[in-house]
Order: sequence, then structure tokens, then C-alpha cells
Amino acid sequence: MRLGGFAKYAAEHYGCKVVGITISDEQIKYAQKYVAGLPVDIRKQDYRDLSDEKFDKITMIGMIEHVGYKNYRKVMEVVGGCLADNGLFLLHTIGQNISSTTGNPWSDRYIFPNGMLPSIKQLGQASEGLFVMEDWHNFGPYYADTLLAWDANFQKNWPTIQEQYSETFYRIFRYYFNSFAGAFKARHIQLWQIVFSKGASNHVYERVR
Repeated sequence: MRLGGFAKYAAEHYGCKVVGITISDEQIKYAQKYVAGLPVDIRKQDYRDLSDEKFDKITMIGMIEHVGYKNYRKVMEVVGGCLADNGLFLLHTIGQNISSTTGNPWSDRYIFPNGMLPSIKQLGQASEGLFVMEDWHNFGPYYADTLLAWDANFQKNWPTIQEQYSETFYRIFRYYFNSFAGAFKARHIQLWQIVFSKGASNHVYERVR
């Protein structure tokens, strides 16, 4: 939904021509159907293969959590190479307060295999010398409500899908929604939207909030 949803919104509301990339066949199938008829190109492509293209704006939504800490710098280098001189890069990611090189064992097993959350330090080091940080907004305190809303919708619609899934699946996702809501509410994890630029002297970033 993130790939197709954002692309659709940007194309319909702002007249953007959008290129979306993913390595997930299911995400491609869903997104291509969702944006049909719009100026959106959904590709199966590794982000590291984008070095020869230029974009005015780049957004990364819920993706850097899945590349591993050893690749944070590579992500920033690829984005920097693809971003126009006056362009902007929006990084949307869940983050944690303390730097780590491992993910949560339960989440790694059941929800996000090989996932891990970056820290401010790790993202700062990865972007150093490549970007100017224009804005850093933390939505973490509000994201608990989002997860609880997902849980409520999940319970409401479970009767219509329960024949397709097991009771274990039901318990896993209810635990996921509620435990992560608790982590956000306790401020153990955060939700960041970070705006980067290349620091062009003739461009001043105006925050929209």
C-alpha cells in the first residue's frame, strides 16, 4: 500500500510523474493495479541499480529498516547520486533511541525478517558529507494510535478472513499491533520524517508545518 498509495496520491493531487521501485512481486502486482491509468512507473528493481537516473524528489517510506546497518551509507550514496542538485529527499522510517546492529528477535521471526531500526547517530553518519539535514520531524507519539486503529480494524474484519488464516496468525498480529503501540507510547521507538537536500545555495527549504 505504501508504494502504490503514495504514488497514486502524488500523481493525482500534485501532477507528479512517479517512479516506484520494489523487489516484491506481490507489491508490484498490487501497486500496478492501484495506479492504473496514472503517470506512474512501478518497477521490480534494486535501489542500487538506479545510479544512472535523476529525480527532482525522492522519498523512501519504510524501506531503510530492511537494508541493514552496513548498507545505510550505500543507500545515502545512491540517493545522492540520483537526486537533482535542487532536489529534496524525504526519509520516512521507524527509529530507535540507541544504536544497534541487530533487530528485535520476535519481530525478526514473525513480522519483519532481517529488519532493524536505525538510530539518529547511524543516519547522521550515513548522510554526513552527502546531504544537508533540512528538517527532522518525530511522529512517534501519534503512531501508537495508528497501530491501535489497525488492531481494531483487524479484529472487526477477522470474521471475513479467518478461514484463510490460522488462529496463530491472529494472535501474532494482535500481539504485534499492541506491543508496538506500547513501544511507541513508552517512547522506546520513534517514527521520523527527515528532509535532506544537497544544500544548494539558491534554495531555501520551507517547512510545511
